[in-house]
Amino acid sequence: MNLCNSETQKKKKKMTFIKTTEQSSKYEHLEKMSVTELLTNINNEDKTVPLAVEKALPQIENLVTQIVAKMKLGGRLFYIGAGTSGRLGVVDASECPPTFGVPFDLVVGIIAGGDKAIRKAVENAEDNATQAWIDLQEFNINENDVVVGIAASGTTPYVIGGLEACNKNNIITGSISCNAASPLSQTAQFPIEVIVGPEFVTGSSRMKAGTAQKLVLNMISTATMIQLGKVKGNKMVDMQLSNNKLVDRGTKMIMGEIPVSYEEAAQLLKEHGSVRKAIDFYNSK
Repeated sequence: MNLCNSETQKKKKKMTFIKTTEQSSKYEHLEKMSVTELLTNINNEDKTVPLAVEKALPQIENLVTQIVAKMKLGGRLFYIGAGTSGRLGVVDASECPPTFGVPFDLVVGIIAGGDKAIRKAVENAEDNATQAWIDLQEFNINENDVVVGIAASGTTPYVIGGLEACNKNNIITGSISCNAASPLSQTAQFPIEVIVGPEFVTGSSRMKAGTAQKLVLNMISTATMIQLGKVKGNKMVDMQLSNNKLVDRGTKMIMGEIPVSYEEAAQLLKEHGSVRKAIDFYNSK
């Protein structure tokens, strides 16, 4: 009986699903607008995105809580997506090691079509419903991991198929989409829906939808890393010292925590390799 009710509910949701991201722009004759008018109107639309994200904060919290719990058990976070959504996932994953000093394989971004799709669209890659699971298996995906599917429309077969396979293999799934009650949201165990409405250029979901996804990804990775102890106070104490700017920043962080000169702080940083280790060493004396 419950199964029948569940199937009925799914059918109702599919019938009521509307792609607001694909609806016609509320602006007409864009080609007749001046540069000032174009920029002003794009900016006005962009201003609505943080408010849409705010409405999704409870959903974001639910997913972050699951990610933190799994990572504390040794799990990893995977993002899967196609096109703009996939690229945004790759960007967020790629920035975690230098920012928080974590291993490169702790947060992984996978894009339909492989790494070459980061720069150039790969034809029909997003339409393959079985490839995402194949891609995830290359990383020995397991029950300690969390997989987040990203798709503005919430209808991308690559992403939906990947989450369906994860669900069958007892892997926690989340999603980020910009349409209400999409097939992706119905598939994910912890869906996030940021309803941004029609784009300035009809259907160009790299705009408001892309901005919304980036904001949510920032929240997910940053909140998770803070919960895992990768930030002290408000400082990136485990960041990788990959250039002179970051070495200078790290040196000044040390000076702000312990009573040493710039030269002494720089030497401590050089000897210990991170702000955290330098401060811990000084305080242990």
